[in-house]
Amino acid sequence: MDAAVHAPVGYLLHLADNALVLGQRNAEWCGHGPVLEEDIALTNISLDLIGQARLLYQHAASVQGEGATEDTLAYFRDAQQFRNCTLLELPHHGPLAGTAAADRDYATTIARNFLYSQLMVLLWGALAGSRDAQLAAIAAKSLKEVRYHLRHARDWLVRLGDGTDESHARMQAALDHLLPYTQEFFIASPDEAAAGADGTGVDTRSLQPDWDRAVDEALAEATLRRPTPGGHVPRGKQGQHSEHLGYLLAEMQSLARAHPGATW
Repeated sequence: MDAAVHAPVGYLLHLADNALVLGQRNAEWCGHGPVLEEDIALTNISLDLIGQARLLYQHAASVQGEGATEDTLAYFRDAQQFRNCTLLELPHHGPLAGTAAADRDYATTIARNFLYSQLMVLLWGALAGSRDAQLAAIAAKSLKEVRYHLRHARDWLVRLGDGTDESHARMQAALDHLLPYTQEFFIASPDEAAAGADGTGVDTRSLQPDWDRAVDEALAEATLRRPTPGGHVPRGKQGQHSEHLGYLLAEMQSLARAHPGATW
């Protein structure tokens, strides 16, 4: 493997932004989990994701140069510069709920973590063979973590879907809301196309049959119905985000922007 080969910075930022935004979103449950064990589990998953983001931002900063650091890439880019999938920035509730913490729905959190983790088990597995040696090493480490994330989310998906009438209805509503956003997973952005072309990245379209099969098996076990695909295809990977990302970043970046250059 050629150690001098590096994935395009935009592709590394896409992967890092995915991990950071979902890590920040899941961290909103810290201290507010439905039960103590789940509070701890979601916090640990958030820490894993933020750890993955750090490694990817460090790698991106070393490739980009120009004084970039993991902190400048995480805390001093605006929403339109982020390249995460739109699914990951959405709040923990359906489209018709308010924005208060009391409106959070754990079914939405579980459904999102399941859909994303199922993708990342496949993607990290493929990226472990990347021509970018450092990205391959990050992928191998992250794969071990995301397998646990998937097992956690899938177990709860089945438990809630095949549970009471209310838990089934709430999990179905969460899937109906979130699953259309996954169309973005399998439409390559220019950054993904460039990385796929040079062998440092992966064309996610090649992963879709396995992703579909795994999702269908889990939904059948959970007695849930897969929504009909279609509708608007989001373009968060190309910087066109929902209004929710700006609020998330405002909270996450406030301290660093208030004290630029500070260390802690």
